[in-house]
Amino acid sequence: MSRDPSALTPAAREAALSALAGASAGGGVAAELDVLVVGGGVVGTGVALDAVTRGLSTGLVEQRDLASGTSSRSSKLVHGGLRYLEMLDLALVREALHERGLLLTRLAPHLVRPVPFLYPLTHRGWERAYIGAGLALYDAMASVGTQDRGVPRHRHLTRGQVRRIAPDLRTDTITGAIRYHDAQVDDARLVLTLARTAAGHGAQVATRTAVTGFVREGERVVGVRATDLETGRELEIRARVVVNAAGVWTDEIQEMVGGRGALDVQASKGIHLVVPRDRIRSEAGLIARTETSVLFVIPWGRHWIIGTTDTAWDLDKAHPAASRADIDYLLEHVNAFLREPLDHDDVEGVYAGLRPLLRGESEPTSKISREHTVVTPVPGLVMIAGGKLTTYRVMARDAVDAAAHSLRTTLGATVRDSITDRVPLLGADGFAARTNQRVLLAHRTGLHVARIDHLLGRFGGLVDDLLALIDERPDLVAELAGAEDYLAAEVVYAVTHEGARHLDDVLTRRTRISIESFDRGVRAAPEVARLMVAELGWDEVRTADEVDHYLRRVEAERLSQLQLTDREADEARVRAPDIV
Repeated sequence: MSRDPSALTPAAREAALSALAGASAGGGVAAELDVLVVGGGVVGTGVALDAVTRGLSTGLVEQRDLASGTSSRSSKLVHGGLRYLEMLDLALVREALHERGLLLTRLAPHLVRPVPFLYPLTHRGWERAYIGAGLALYDAMASVGTQDRGVPRHRHLTRGQVRRIAPDLRTDTITGAIRYHDAQVDDARLVLTLARTAAGHGAQVATRTAVTGFVREGERVVGVRATDLETGRELEIRARVVVNAAGVWTDEIQEMVGGRGALDVQASKGIHLVVPRDRIRSEAGLIARTETSVLFVIPWGRHWIIGTTDTAWDLDKAHPAASRADIDYLLEHVNAFLREPLDHDDVEGVYAGLRPLLRGESEPTSKISREHTVVTPVPGLVMIAGGKLTTYRVMARDAVDAAAHSLRTTLGATVRDSITDRVPLLGADGFAARTNQRVLLAHRTGLHVARIDHLLGRFGGLVDDLLALIDERPDLVAELAGAEDYLAAEVVYAVTHEGARHLDDVLTRRTRISIESFDRGVRAAPEVARLMVAELGWDEVRTADEVDHYLRRVEAERLSQLQLTDREADEARVRAPDIV
């Protein structure tokens, strides 16, 4: 049986590193890449997919795991941005709504799904008219174009209707609400799927590979120097154009190239809480404004995600820490809307992420633009920063357009236009048919229909791969102890197809066990490590190290969340460094 070219196996990583380093199987030297992408977040993987589907030879390196930074720690929303509508940034909202529609209906319907929200109204008369007009415009802008809008239109609700939809929301302080829809996605799975789709089209993807410098010929950048962090091997990767999509690490990359400050990126910290679904009885999420940010209460399977904050962060970028003050801030604001207040004991998980914002002069981070910028500070190097999860594809297209311009002007190469608006992501094909067959699949496999729905929502049409793995190894149908939402098969598949190399990769990003259980995945960790052993060849010492590292990480995060200030939280969190 031929190897699945999209599978990010351990062997595929080794093959990618060899190809990137230019060593062919016959010992000769391979041609340099057309495009090398630095950064394995949503923008970097989007750039890799855009480039490779234009016919450009493409590689991607990421110093940690796919989506290990900002792109696994977002609010997990695919949305137009009501806040930007109020700022009259209509072009940004329209662009984002167009991308939302593409993801919902064509590119990733298996990963992106509609989610309902209530916008509570607290004033009589003018507020309903004002917010209603804004949401009518929001809906109208989403309908522009040819594709299906993907979500229902907004609807006005009385206070009594709100009480029936959301019994646990306070209605004594509101006059009613407006119900509208946006969309949500598991951000880490979106990134993983982009990477796998790019690899399936021929891109070379290598994680745990850190860029340490640039290779120059005169003024022109012609590649990078990198280190395989798993083995310490030094690499030189040649490329006609290097695209930096390192997000909040943009300044560090600029320093490597000579300190040219073409982009000025400010890291803004946003934290989120995860609480069990039964703590808030409601058929819809909640959105409301706070004095410094937007409050979201977002349905997330058997949980709610509550966010977010928006504060400047200049400490450790790899592991931003949530302080007790951050957690108290969110609890205080969400409790203003709840009949039964939440407290710290209700919180299952906490995560913090950094937004890479283009800095404005003396502007607070909540005001800085989410729009992106693409620059070419020196020949052969393209840099992109800013933007938001929803518009990753547009950012990627613009970055590859800049790379294509460099290829045309300096090398005379012909580069085709972007086609990613017509390239479904891996798992989209077959998703609708398998969804219609969900009951038949449940009967055939003996799994509950709810379990089939869970797998369809994570893998789409690739559910066939999971079910085939279970047929081959029936023991993998078992639920994970302490994380019963997931099957053992999902752990094995994470290693054999999804590029997971460490226990943290599985518990934090391939699954979301680290934020969906009160023990943060401590009970599940030994079993998950045991399942990974056979696929990665770990011995007993290595397995124990992986589990110990994860437990130390959880301990450090819990300690950081007891601290009152960012600096104290950061000092507590960095006590547990990366395993690599």
